[in-house]
Amino acid sequence: MGTVTSIPDTRPSDVSTPAPATGEKRVLLAAPRGYCAGVDRAVVTVEKALELYGPPVYVRKEIVHNKHVVRTLERRGAIFVQETDEVPEGARVIFSAHGVSPAVHAEAAALQLQTIDATCPLVTKVHREAIRFASEDYTILLVGHTGHEEVEGTAGEAPENTIVVEDPAHAAAVEVPDPGRLAWLSQTTLSVDETMQTVAVLRERFPHLQDPPSDDICYATQNRQVAVKQMAADCDLMIVVGSQNSSNSKRLVEVALEYGSRDGHLVDYADEIDEAWLAGVSTVGVTSGASVPEVLVRDVLDWLEERGYADVQAVTAAQESLLFALPTELRRDLKAAGAEVTKLKHDPGAIPVARDGSLR
Repeated sequence: MGTVTSIPDTRPSDVSTPAPATGEKRVLLAAPRGYCAGVDRAVVTVEKALELYGPPVYVRKEIVHNKHVVRTLERRGAIFVQETDEVPEGARVIFSAHGVSPAVHAEAAALQLQTIDATCPLVTKVHREAIRFASEDYTILLVGHTGHEEVEGTAGEAPENTIVVEDPAHAAAVEVPDPGRLAWLSQTTLSVDETMQTVAVLRERFPHLQDPPSDDICYATQNRQVAVKQMAADCDLMIVVGSQNSSNSKRLVEVALEYGSRDGHLVDYADEIDEAWLAGVSTVGVTSGASVPEVLVRDVLDWLEERGYADVQAVTAAQESLLFALPTELRRDLKAAGAEVTKLKHDPGAIPVARDGSLR
């Protein structure tokens, strides 16, 4: 496994890029952006499963929250379902990167499904923290968005002990059974700033609140937010490539606006950009959520270049080299078939160019 290099949260006054000459147009391109190690692992899991077992391979929920990736995998034979009971008895199903509750595992066992668990290891870490706190009879205040798949999976580890806390306002009103036995955990894809604001309210109300043993916000989410913070004050417009159901992508837009970007928008594809957004814009910031293939970003850069934004400058917040092993079940079957099991990095060429209309 590789290592992750991250830098501290930096206010925009600390880092800036030279302003463009009057009338010049440029793009500030965030790094890192796009695929994180957990998404890489999940997408490769589906690709390898299709190669090894052949289609169809069922996937519970979207493997990652990006509709382009999902549509591409559907074309290859992946069948995405909302609930476990939609999978035929005895068939093979992959659990998404967001994780599932023990109840879902039990449903799969009852249907005699062959399961492959592609839960991101960083989400699995939060699940284990929930199990440990619940075993010690703590009430867990889970900072996150109700209904998000990751939150449902984590809360499902200890449903009787878990209360989901949405935001600072919710934190100010939440009722708990025992203020002396409380711990907090968080959804991994939240805004770092907003999470800590929520925790600050909880801590003011409940001084004995226990912290998680390590940071729950995933390294990739933090790094992408730090890059946006560094760029935002220099951007007239921030374009974040990502899907509307991607929590970490939506947070990037919010962070950009909070840290000084005049305008910001979330788009799946370049052709969703409104040319009216470019009125009076000299500097465009571009980044992407952690489940976005790089070709979608390249399409945005091409679109901007066609409109005079050919000068692209990188803004690097961190270097990432973390890789996760494929799920145990898949590695076992790959090894038995004599197939390669060490290649974990997704092949960017495996996702077609975004302008392929057949994917839309």
